[in-house]
Amino acid sequence: MASVPNVQVSIETVCESQIQEVTLDGQEIYTQPLSMSENLTKLAHKIDFSQDEASAESQSKSESEKNAEKEQAKTQPSLWPWDSVRTKLKSSLTEVSVLADVLGIAREKRYMVLDPVQSEPTEQRPAAQLMAKKKSLQSAANILLEGAEKLKKSEIDKSAAHSDFNKELMELRQRWKLKKVGNTILGDLSYKSAGSRYWQSGTFEVRKKEADTITDSPMSNPSGSTLEVIIPSELEGVAYVQVSVEQISDLTEVTSAYLTLPSHASSNLPHGATWRHKLKAAQNVLFCKELFSQLAREAVQIKSPIPILVVGNKIVATLFPGVQLCITLCHFSGKDKDKKDKMPPAINPEHRYVLEHSLHQLLREIFFANINHSMPHPVTATIGMTKRRRLAGPQGCTSQDLLDMIQTETLLEKIIKQAQHAELRLSTANTVDELCLSVPDPQITAHWGAYNEALESTVKISITSMAYETYRTVLSLVVGTDNVKAVNKDGRSIQLSYEQQELKDFLLSQLSQHQVLVIQSLTKFLGWQVLSTSLATGIGEMEKCGNTSSLLLTSPTASVQIAIRSGPTLGQKVYIQTLPQKPTDQRNKDIVTDVKWVNLGGDFQEIDIDKIEGKTFLDRLDLIMASYNT
Repeated sequence: MASVPNVQVSIETVCESQIQEVTLDGQEIYTQPLSMSENLTKLAHKIDFSQDEASAESQSKSESEKNAEKEQAKTQPSLWPWDSVRTKLKSSLTEVSVLADVLGIAREKRYMVLDPVQSEPTEQRPAAQLMAKKKSLQSAANILLEGAEKLKKSEIDKSAAHSDFNKELMELRQRWKLKKVGNTILGDLSYKSAGSRYWQSGTFEVRKKEADTITDSPMSNPSGSTLEVIIPSELEGVAYVQVSVEQISDLTEVTSAYLTLPSHASSNLPHGATWRHKLKAAQNVLFCKELFSQLAREAVQIKSPIPILVVGNKIVATLFPGVQLCITLCHFSGKDKDKKDKMPPAINPEHRYVLEHSLHQLLREIFFANINHSMPHPVTATIGMTKRRRLAGPQGCTSQDLLDMIQTETLLEKIIKQAQHAELRLSTANTVDELCLSVPDPQITAHWGAYNEALESTVKISITSMAYETYRTVLSLVVGTDNVKAVNKDGRSIQLSYEQQELKDFLLSQLSQHQVLVIQSLTKFLGWQVLSTSLATGIGEMEKCGNTSSLLLTSPTASVQIAIRSGPTLGQKVYIQTLPQKPTDQRNKDIVTDVKWVNLGGDFQEIDIDKIEGKTFLDRLDLIMASYNT
C-alpha cells in the first residue's frame, strides 16, 4: 500500500459563544466562554438531587410485578441466618465509603473545586427602589417622632413634680424585702423571717407604670406615682378578725355559724390607692389569715370539757354557761358581692376591739420571741435558754419544775382567759351600777383602777350615807378570769364565783352592816349608849341571803331604848321602848329602889320609819334620838 503523505489539517471549532453586543460599526462582542469548572458547576445545578432513582423505578413497576416479588420472597428460603444483617452492613459500608469520598474531594480540592454560581442579573426598577427607600425613611421618621414625643412627655412629668421611679423603688426597698429574678423585681410580705410557718408565700411584683398611664389619666393616678405593685388575688381587699361575745339562750345555737360583715367593713380599697396602702392592706390580710389559721389549729388540739367548734371561718368557744366567744375571719375582696346577698340574715354582735388588739399583740409577741433570744451566760451556753432555765441548776430545781417551765399556754387559751376576764369585769360593773340605782340609801361609789392587767382588775367600793360621810365602809374587789375576790377593810377575804347573784348578795350584806356601824358612831355624838350589837342575829324573820344585823341603844337618861334591825332584803326596822310612869304607891316605891328596874318587862313597839321626815334612814333615826334627848 502506497504511503500517504502527512497532510496537516487545521480544525477550528464553531463559534458557539453568544453575542453580547453589536457596536455601531458592526463589530460583534461575544460573551466569554465558561471554563470547565464553571461549566461543571452549571450542569450540576441542573441535576435534581431530591428525586430518588430507586424510588422512581419502584414507582414504575406495576402491581403485578410487586405481587410476584412478594410471593417469591415468601417462597425463597434464607440461605444463612445472618444474611439480612450482612446485607444491611454492606449497604451501610457503601454509604459510608461514598460519604468519605465526597468529604475527601470537598476537603482536599484536588479533584473538584466548588465555585459559587453567578445568579442571573435581576431587572432593575429605579421607581420601585425609590418607593421602598421612601417607605423605610418614613417608618424611621415615625419612630424618631414617637421617641421625641415620649421624651417631651417625660420632661413635662418632671416639671409637674411627679415622683421618680428610682426614688420610689429605693423607698420601697427600705420598707420591704425585694429581690431581682431575671428582669422581674419581686417582694415579700410574709413573716417567715420572724419564724412564721404559714403556707402562703406573700410574694408581690414591682413594675414601672407606662408613661401614658401617668399623664393621660390623672384621675386614676392622683398621687402621680410611677411605681406599681401586683398583689396576689388571695391577698386583695380588706380583712380583719372579728372578736365578739354572744349571749345564747339555747345550746343548740352553737352549731349555727354565719359570717356577717359589718357595714363599715364592706368597702374595698379606694380607687387609685398608692402602693403603700396596697402593700399595707395586703400584709394585714396575710397577718389575719395566719392568725386565724393558728387559732383554728390550736382549737382542734385543745382538750376542753366543752369542745371548741371551728365552722368555716368562725371559731366558737364557751366562756361561761350561756356565754360564748366568737372569732370570725372577715375578708372582703370586692369580688363576692353576690355571695353576701345570698347569706341568711343574722344579728351583728358587738365587736370587741380590745380583744382583737390583744390577738394581734399575742401573735406579734411570738414573732418577737422567735428572733430576739436572750444572750447566753456564759457565752459558751446554749443560745435561747431563758433565765429561769439557766438558774435551774444553781437553785436545784426538780424535774417537775423543769416541766412546768416548758409548758406554755397556746394563743387560743390566752385569748379565752382574756375574754373571760373582760366579760366578768363587764358583768361586775353592771351589777354594781344596777345596785347603785336600786339602793339609793346608802350610797355606793366604785373606783375602777386605771392600770390593770390583762387577766386581773381591781375596783374599790366605798359605802357612805349622805350627810354622814365621817364613817364609811371600804372594800376592794379583785376580778379575775373565773372568780371575784372581795377583800374587806380588816383584811378578811371572800372568794366569789362568776355568778353575779353571789356578788349582789355580798354587797347587800355589806350595805345592811354599814347601817348598823354608822348608827354606832352616831350614838357617840348624841350621848346614847350601845347596850348590845350583833352582825349575825339568829332570831326573827329569816333573810333570803346574808345575815341580819341588830343594835340596841339606850338614851342618856335611860328612859328610852331603841332596837334596830337591819337586813339585806327586808331593810331596816326600828323598835322603841319608853319608861313607864313612876309608881305613886309608897309601898311600891319602897320595893323598887333603882329606876332601871322599872323598865323590865316592857314591850317594844315598831315605828313606821317612812312617815318620819328625812331623806335617809339616818336622818329619820337622828331626829328620833334627838327628840328623846330633851
